[in-house]
Amino acid sequence: MKKIIKLAKPTLIFIVLFAVFSAQAQQNTISIWPNGAPDAIEDPSFKEQVQYDDQGNIRGYSQVSTSEMTPYLADEKNNSGTAVIVCPGGGYSHLAIEKEGHKVAKWFNSLGISAFVLKYRMPNDKTMKNKTVGPLQDAQEAMRIVRSNAKKWKIDPNKVGIMGFSAGGHLASTLSTHFDEKVYNSTYNTNARPDFSILIYPVISMDEKITHMGSRNNLLGEKASAENLKKYSNEKQVDANTPPTFLIHTTVDKAVPVENSINYFLALKNNKVAAEMHLYEKGKHGMGLGVEGTNQYWPTDCENWLRAQQLIPEKETYLFSYFKGNGEDGLHFAHSEDGYTWKSLKNDESFLTPLVGKDSLMRDPCIIKGGDNKYHMVWTVSWTDQGIGYAHSDDLINWSKQQFIPVMKHEPKARNTWAPEITFDPTTETYMIYWATTIEGKYPETQSSKENDYNHRMYYVTTKDFENFSETKLLYEPGFNVIDSSIKKHNGQFIMFLKDETREPPKKNIKVAYADKLEGPYSAASEPITGKYWAEGPTATLVDGQWVVYFDKYRDHQYGAVRSKDLKTWEDISDQIVFPEGTRHGTVIKVPESVVDKLKRE
Repeated sequence: MKKIIKLAKPTLIFIVLFAVFSAQAQQNTISIWPNGAPDAIEDPSFKEQVQYDDQGNIRGYSQVSTSEMTPYLADEKNNSGTAVIVCPGGGYSHLAIEKEGHKVAKWFNSLGISAFVLKYRMPNDKTMKNKTVGPLQDAQEAMRIVRSNAKKWKIDPNKVGIMGFSAGGHLASTLSTHFDEKVYNSTYNTNARPDFSILIYPVISMDEKITHMGSRNNLLGEKASAENLKKYSNEKQVDANTPPTFLIHTTVDKAVPVENSINYFLALKNNKVAAEMHLYEKGKHGMGLGVEGTNQYWPTDCENWLRAQQLIPEKETYLFSYFKGNGEDGLHFAHSEDGYTWKSLKNDESFLTPLVGKDSLMRDPCIIKGGDNKYHMVWTVSWTDQGIGYAHSDDLINWSKQQFIPVMKHEPKARNTWAPEITFDPTTETYMIYWATTIEGKYPETQSSKENDYNHRMYYVTTKDFENFSETKLLYEPGFNVIDSSIKKHNGQFIMFLKDETREPPKKNIKVAYADKLEGPYSAASEPITGKYWAEGPTATLVDGQWVVYFDKYRDHQYGAVRSKDLKTWEDISDQIVFPEGTRHGTVIKVPESVVDKLKRE
């Protein structure tokens, strides 16, 4: 029974307003200078000002004299180990902390990147002995704080970058070109060089022809020396040690001319520093994460750059290997972005022609990505052979010489080797290949006179190199005719999806068994997870956190699927999936999008 507390209306209104105004205040912050900033001046008249939006949320600060960072640590489930310090813009007079700080940090979190929003001090003669180096001091110390706490925050200290918008972009580029300049004495024994920079419509130059004069005057003063003008024109400070950089700008930016980014990019290019720049035709200054036209896609461009720099894993998509007909023409592929709608590749033509085995077929192709980052494939070569086919590939296009593995040759009464699959155990760095075979005279208690007297059990071999194999052993004897096993590892347990091939009375459904070790022993099979139709060839993957098991509804000449959150309760979703016509028994895997892009070009 739920307990309901009724509040008087004035009390409720107060609580709602308090929650709105204090939501951001509840976020933990990290002081950059807990013992006071270097060369700071106390001035009671210089008080921090807070700006609010129409909903009462903090959108910015001005007259900042105390610097701090707000951490947004990546979720452990998708933590890439990469971190970024985010410097909001505001012309060195204020900070657009929400639009160019907190919102950006949350976007980084969605990519598995930890973010630290830097609330840096505004340069001012009232609070600093040398206002020109104040923001740089904050940025250097922030970088050192993040690196020094990398282990605690589960960050790779070699994957910490800096990002800045507008004047924050000037600060980010200043750190990128002045990271080794000694502007204070730090207690941290680590360097302040960013591993990469992301500069968004940045102020780069102090040249009056292209600079943002407000930023220049606030940082250097209205009567800046020629030395400082050159020193803080960061396009003139780039060298070979400047970190790889991603820049964006719009060509119609009236506040900060696009030449700032162009000149910085050219300096990076001349110094052979990796750089990528995106210029958009339209877009006002201060657009944050993008608002209209093509500039709204700059976060996607940046994400792609981060993946190319191996700062976050490449985005994955779903790939399905299958055969058609009797498997004469070989390997087919389909791909899906959501795990539900599948489209054939190469106009549903074969990617690999079978060459080995008694009948040179390629049925039931199973592909996995191994511990060596190669794709390994096994398949059924014949209805009646005593071995299976094997090949490997780096890209799923160019395959090794096809190999026939005689896994049942030692058993003269073995009638077949059907639907082989591979599972890799990373803890032992071992591959297990397993398949269904009927051995004449074995298990007479489940023998049927129908369907050519087939009476299968699951067998296996192990290998580390696909050249040397263990002796063939029995993998699973569930007390019935069983084929089409497919094993996945999940939460330290091995899950076997299998087909109950019993003919009398007919079962022809998919069940599940479990084991603590890849080689078993496996539990008794569960109740059927499929419906009142004949199903075979199960293959499973996680889609949006739920298990989806695909299978061949071979009597209905179509594919089906069931879905579960807990591997116990199953929902039939066959009406929600779409596969290419004629798809037969295959395997689903997740692969980088670049792999599918190459397959599409075949």
